[in-house]
Amino acid sequence: MDNLLLQANTLPPFSRFTPALAEPAINTLIERNQAQIDALLAANPRPDWAQLAEPMEQWSDELNQAWSPVSHLNSVCNTAELREAYNACIGQLSAHGTWLGQHEALFQAYSALAARPDFDQLDVARRTTINQTLRDFRLAGVALAPAQRERFAAIRKRLSELSTQFNENVLDATKGWQRHITDASELAGLPETALAGAKQAAEQASLDGYLITLDFPSYFPVLNYCDNADLRREVYEASATRASDQGPNAGQWDNGPVMEEILALRQEQARLLGFAHYGELSLATKMAENPEQVLNFLRELAARSKAQAQQEWQELRQFARDEYQLDELQAWDVPYYSEKLRQAKYAVSQEEIRPYLPADRALQGLFELTQRLFGIAVVEVTEFDRYHPDVRLFELQEGGKAIARFYLDLYARADKRGGAWMDECRVRRLHDDKLQLPVAYLVCNFTPPVGDTPALLTHQELTTLFHEFGHGIHHMMTEQTVAAVSGINGVAWDAVELPSQFLENWCWEPEALAFISGHFETSEPLPAALLEKMLAARNFQSAMQMIRQLEFALFDFRLHSEYEGEGVAGVLKLLEEVRDEVAVIRPPQWNRFSHSFSHIFAGGYAAGYYSYKWAEVLSADAYSRFEEEGIFNKEVGAAFRHSILARGGSEEAQTLFREFRGRDANTDALLRHSGIG
Repeated sequence: MDNLLLQANTLPPFSRFTPALAEPAINTLIERNQAQIDALLAANPRPDWAQLAEPMEQWSDELNQAWSPVSHLNSVCNTAELREAYNACIGQLSAHGTWLGQHEALFQAYSALAARPDFDQLDVARRTTINQTLRDFRLAGVALAPAQRERFAAIRKRLSELSTQFNENVLDATKGWQRHITDASELAGLPETALAGAKQAAEQASLDGYLITLDFPSYFPVLNYCDNADLRREVYEASATRASDQGPNAGQWDNGPVMEEILALRQEQARLLGFAHYGELSLATKMAENPEQVLNFLRELAARSKAQAQQEWQELRQFARDEYQLDELQAWDVPYYSEKLRQAKYAVSQEEIRPYLPADRALQGLFELTQRLFGIAVVEVTEFDRYHPDVRLFELQEGGKAIARFYLDLYARADKRGGAWMDECRVRRLHDDKLQLPVAYLVCNFTPPVGDTPALLTHQELTTLFHEFGHGIHHMMTEQTVAAVSGINGVAWDAVELPSQFLENWCWEPEALAFISGHFETSEPLPAALLEKMLAARNFQSAMQMIRQLEFALFDFRLHSEYEGEGVAGVLKLLEEVRDEVAVIRPPQWNRFSHSFSHIFAGGYAAGYYSYKWAEVLSADAYSRFEEEGIFNKEVGAAFRHSILARGGSEEAQTLFREFRGRDANTDALLRHSGIG
């Protein structure tokens, strides 16, 4: 118990954590949990809910609380020592998960729970937990013959190792390229914020001039604004070939073999369980009923969007030809000339909007919205155990009483994984009549403050902030007390993006932007003329963006349904087939997007990337009720909180959506919001 990871803490003791603590703590808890489970079942093979589910939840929560700071710090403060400790633990955790999932006596105990005459008298959260647990036992191979079960366990362990390796390769490849620039003329066209960021990055690396990296806040402005086409190509190529056999670091950190092994093992895993392919296995825990429904859904959206996407593409090509005498648009030209066209049509850019979106003002606006919609106050906690100076802690309060907390880590930095995400730190649950409050991690990678200038967000970054906070309130406003269905737990994967995408809508509402925005020097809200132009430009190239996401989703789902060991060449061939079907823009042959597609090879989106669009249909349709009844309507906000946020995974997502909306969802609202006729 000298190991602080083995001690009960309301919040993680980050400042006292060292990587050396991780493996001993995790191994101790796994060994203890397994011994306790076997002892429990030996003493009582047919326990009731209180005798079985409650201690199982407690032991699992203790393990999760020990693992939480290790996993989180590995993503946000990555070091060689922490990575080694993380990797040592991840295999043990995977093996433990397999041991649990294939424990026949435990499966029989839960089966007996479901067969009890008083099962129907349990509340819906407990019934759902038991049913989902039995489903997960079957998906973990509990019914397999011994030899198959052993093979299944080996596959799960290896897949866990491979997903970690994929992520590390992307991180290393991202860190492994940079461009040092001493002549400012090479960066002509870049906004002042991007130049200041590049200068600050150079200073931090003890270099003169400017430093461009593959972190999003660095490379994105180059592709969108830099007049230097050669530099745009250089940055595009470095990014598009990360962790592959192509580009400036060809063969270094190559994810090709990792992808091949992941795909082969996923197909083998699915067939061991009796599924035709991994796509079918993936849907066992989702709203979508079968692969045909997913493919038809994606193709219907593509059919309704492609003609407009082709018109938008032709408009861009014509604009580049007429205004800049450019006969052929290359992939690294598309963002640059799209921005020029946006300016020509609407005279508005993300950089113009930045001064009106200082991060703190945006946060206060987000919290004001939370108060208006749900009656929840968000209050900052100033004294707490930080893992980095940038990190902040907030508390959600109702009636002056804390109901949840969240860490906020907004800015990009070295050794921090790219992207934005919400993760669970603590889950809401009841133990010994004591309520454990939910705690979330909210992580973004925005451009940090430069000198005396505060962090200024683009509108795109504002929607990202709202998106992640939407995940956060799903986790934090739950009213469930059983961990398995509390917050986002137990929610069908293709519905989990509903609250996050739903909350983005207020980023486009003039009434909301009036208190979300405010100039960092004068506090003046976004001027009406600028807001009008921004709203007019909202659906600029929206069909092209829709088609791009559908390309990724079709590629993912078909890959996990059709891959039969064809290697990287087969992966790339399938991606080209998908592009033949839906794409309007073709990247160069050396583009290796797939090699850094972490969502499907290292995240939870394998055969599930379609979930973004599926949930976007739900979120747009849910928001349309606010459009009908008032965007700050407290009664509708309360209904959304009650039907969606409070219920977590305790009931089917379709049932909860139908309760809130009064009917099933349709695609009309999404296409209307996207300006697609």
